[in-house]
Amino acid sequence: MTRDAQVLYGNSVVIDGLQTCAWSRPVFEEMRAAGLTMVNAASLLWENFSEGMAYIRTWEQLFADNADLIMPVRTVDDIETAKHTQRTGISIGWQNTSPLEDRLDYIRLFKLLGVNIMQLTYNTQNYSGAGYLELRDSGLTGFGREVIAEMNRHGVLCDLSHVGDLTAAEVIAHSSKPVCISHVLPRALHDVKRNKSDDLFKACAAKGGVIGLSLFAPGLKAGNDATIEDYLDAMAYVLNLVGEDHVAIGTDFSTGHPRPGPWQVWANRDKGYARQLTNFAQTVIRKPAGIATIAETPNLAPAMLRRGWSETRITKILGENWLRIFRATWTTET
Repeated sequence: MTRDAQVLYGNSVVIDGLQTCAWSRPVFEEMRAAGLTMVNAASLLWENFSEGMAYIRTWEQLFADNADLIMPVRTVDDIETAKHTQRTGISIGWQNTSPLEDRLDYIRLFKLLGVNIMQLTYNTQNYSGAGYLELRDSGLTGFGREVIAEMNRHGVLCDLSHVGDLTAAEVIAHSSKPVCISHVLPRALHDVKRNKSDDLFKACAAKGGVIGLSLFAPGLKAGNDATIEDYLDAMAYVLNLVGEDHVAIGTDFSTGHPRPGPWQVWANRDKGYARQLTNFAQTVIRKPAGIATIAETPNLAPAMLRRGWSETRITKILGENWLRIFRATWTTET
């Protein structure tokens, strides 16, 4: 890394919009060595209320055991504290609203316990709407409208990454606050269902939202042969589409989960145990060369500089855009 890139990266707030790792001290050490200021830790996929509570209890123990490396993030000020104390702030996230079950009052409860970001659905149908792999996307339900209103009111950012196209569009239209698509790639460059359309990107940005570009190989045209340049090509496409104020990083790193392995099997079955939704669990999926591990995250800065991107643009992508949407959405309405 050049001196200019090293200084730029080191001075930046670096936020990863979603990781889904098998959380452990070695993972936290890698995050800290990579200079990550904050991570949305979203390994919750299919859990119910009691299992969602257990996920929070697990994090309380992880915070206690690894206080030299990580700290809980509940406010934007906590992110600044993490940067100044050279630790990685962890915001507890979900990839499903299944722990809410059918109780709107649980939104406030989980927000008080540190859950700042909730993806509305994970792959299939729940009480609120449809995931992208549901056989029929029926859109945002009546209960889902109430869920969005409560998330807006209690300061929870809504994520639409695995949400069906119709449901996602209706969430954007209904929400009074910006939403995010935390880990995604453009369908225009590779036409697979997991990717999102230009129209959804533009609608998200028009409401002040943020789009985090993912390292998910099946979403890149080159697949497992992709490199960091392919990743930045996808990012450049979205930048040209919606502007530099709405693009960020959402790697979807799953470090520590063996592949193939039981966690992937569980993740790729409806509700964790029913019909198989994809063949990803049986497939070896590699992240793009040059940014294949958390430790290689700093490689983004020199690669972006080589493209002639301004330091202002780079700092926005590395973390400033996430900070802006957190400020806009994590506040509680009176």
